[in-house]
Amino acid sequence: MPLRVYNTLSRQKEDFQTVEPGKVSMYLCGPTVYKPAHIGHMVGPVIFDTIKRYLSYSGYKVTWVVNITDVDDKLINRANEKGMTVEALAKQMTQDYFDNLATMAVDGIDHFPYATQHIKEMQDIIATLIEKGFAYPLDGDVYFNCTKDEDYGKLSGRSLEQMLAGTRAETHGGKRHPADFALWKGSKPGEPAWESPWGMGRPGWHIECSAMAKKILGDSIDIHGGGLDLMFPHHENELAQSESCTGKPFARYWMHNGLMQASGAAGKVGGGHDKLGDKAADLTAAKEAQEANKLAGSKGAASVKELFAKHDPETIRFFLLATHYRSPIDFSDEGITNTGKALDGFYRLFETYERISGQSFYTLKIAPTRASSAALTGTPAEYFQALNDLRQRYLESMDDDFNTGGAVGVLFELRKTLNSFITDHKLETTPTDKSLLPALTAGMTLLKELSSILGVFREAKQKAASADDGLLDGLMQLVIQIRADARKNKNFAVADLIRNKLNELKITLEDRTDQTLWRRG
Repeated sequence: MPLRVYNTLSRQKEDFQTVEPGKVSMYLCGPTVYKPAHIGHMVGPVIFDTIKRYLSYSGYKVTWVVNITDVDDKLINRANEKGMTVEALAKQMTQDYFDNLATMAVDGIDHFPYATQHIKEMQDIIATLIEKGFAYPLDGDVYFNCTKDEDYGKLSGRSLEQMLAGTRAETHGGKRHPADFALWKGSKPGEPAWESPWGMGRPGWHIECSAMAKKILGDSIDIHGGGLDLMFPHHENELAQSESCTGKPFARYWMHNGLMQASGAAGKVGGGHDKLGDKAADLTAAKEAQEANKLAGSKGAASVKELFAKHDPETIRFFLLATHYRSPIDFSDEGITNTGKALDGFYRLFETYERISGQSFYTLKIAPTRASSAALTGTPAEYFQALNDLRQRYLESMDDDFNTGGAVGVLFELRKTLNSFITDHKLETTPTDKSLLPALTAGMTLLKELSSILGVFREAKQKAASADDGLLDGLMQLVIQIRADARKNKNFAVADLIRNKLNELKITLEDRTDQTLWRRG
């Protein structure tokens, strides 16, 4: 099936066709860098990093831009509170953002433009809008004239009157319409300011993204992404000013991810997940409902670094992708913990494969693109047919509006298929029989190829070495032997007591035909 993408602008899924064949230009609204990032700030980057991975796997050359808003009211106010310069605070919080992206394995961003480095481009757009009659200067400010844009409101589906609710406060008695928004703001004492034809000032919020997207990606881009909370007013105003300036469509596909919700609910990993209906006509209601319960720093959301201290970053990434990107994500420690437990099954499979083959799962060579992926043929025929079916279902999920929730479900089924293949053919108990090893390796390679698209299972976990590791292993071998003797003597009460007490210490025993293995966690 062809790749189809849900377009907020049309409220339906559309076949994916790019401005320039074989290439994708993608812009994601980045952070206003005034506070440390919390988990909600990682949702968009993880989702669109995965989207880029899949588009690249599908053969597209993707250029992905994420902006840094380093001048804004929030940033100015926060810097004043902390007694810092705006520049110093922005630099500190930008580095925090970069560190968190790296930890979350978001490494596909090609450009990080800073708003303060594109003031001229913003002024050029503003000047063009004034010349065309879409904007007007007013006492050192410049405002976009919403009534001059005949289709203003087409993205959010709001009328001019509805636009007034939820906008950032921009009060000026001389505005021609209350919905008119600032493109340029006259500077106040102590604020960052730049020279302009309209006096010393700084850009409005919305003009920044229009200028940076146009500068790097061109007048018309393929994908514009962001959280559902940005659909209005930010994206609505971006679209209006960009198209009024160039006379061309600004973005072919507007993609909005659901928001992180402050919730105690814990979802099933790898199962089905509800999302907005493909024919949903009123995203405004969904936006308002999700914003009301949105996880935010103002509501006490912990920083990402604090979350990393409790949960493995790979587990967090997997947790974010287990839900379709257009659905809200219910955040809870319990939900992330359950995801970690579910991932343990994959890590055990990787260990099993290394014991059988002598090769690490993480060193398997995978195809970089869908077209170059190896054919899945061989014996047993029914096993390879199962692999092909699972691969096809994975690709169908991703082709259906990047349904990572469905793709995650396929990975769990693939894991089950591989474990069954190992068990049914006794690959661990007959190590001298290597005839089925190529078949197992083909399945493991498929798992690595598909999981790499999601940005997980890329590198082996690094465990800190300890001088006590040898002692601990020796003690555990002694405990395992005592338990084995108890079971041999039919003293199952003692054997069960040992296992239960070890479980309380977060040590898991795994009984196999020829040995018992142990692991922490």
